[in-house]
Amino acid sequence: MVRNPVVAGQFYPASKTSLIKELDQMVPDRTEKINAIGAVVPHAGYMYSGAIAGEVYARLKSKSTYVILSPNHTGYGKRFASSSEVWRTPLGNVNVDEELLARMLEGTSLITDDPTAHAFEHSIEVQLPFIQKISPEAEIVPMTVQHGELMELDEVASSISSAIKETARDVTILASSDMTHYESRTSAKEKDELAIERVLDLDAEGLLKVVEKKNISMCGYIPAVIMLMCAKKMNAKKAILVKYADSGDVTGDTIQVVGYAGIVVY
Repeated sequence: MVRNPVVAGQFYPASKTSLIKELDQMVPDRTEKINAIGAVVPHAGYMYSGAIAGEVYARLKSKSTYVILSPNHTGYGKRFASSSEVWRTPLGNVNVDEELLARMLEGTSLITDDPTAHAFEHSIEVQLPFIQKISPEAEIVPMTVQHGELMELDEVASSISSAIKETARDVTILASSDMTHYESRTSAKEKDELAIERVLDLDAEGLLKVVEKKNISMCGYIPAVIMLMCAKKMNAKKAILVKYADSGDVTGDTIQVVGYAGIVVY
């Protein structure tokens, strides 16, 4: 089965030529690359957050596989839903790393191979052209995440990190997330700084607590928590904030913005 694009022509160009041109503009040439264990990257339309995502991808050392964890905006499918489908973009097909996915599924009953969760979800799809640019032959393991208790998130993270170790894959784990939604620039920045601080400290439980306590509308905080849990299990030591911005930089509206953060964990 093939998972065809659902937001091409909306979130990013549907034309291969136009998409390549836009990616070339958004992903600068960086000679120094980071051997990243994980990253947080935004998933809005490219006109809003593509420059922030591009700065992250420009810094990532090319990998053979990318595990992409995303929120589930649609509510379809299981809580932790992967997919073994081939993913298509205007740049061509992206295959799933079936061996790595199989090991993840063996490691916990929480993760389900459930393409219905991905049918209309945009937050993994928008990452794929960036991956195709920096790692044209790379495979992926996509997974949407709805919600879970702390112990469940740790179980999923253990399954992912153990599968990576067992398969000896060279992997970066991407948490696809925007930050605060539709608050003033001042409010969004204050809240987002609290969440970003926890990510930079590699504090998964702290991120979970501060987002829920301060009511931070970071849509992919659960994927980010799982990514941080994996990163700690894989001996991550540091994280850097690559770039932070908000939609007001594009629209001029600072009364209701969406925040975007690009963070690399290594």
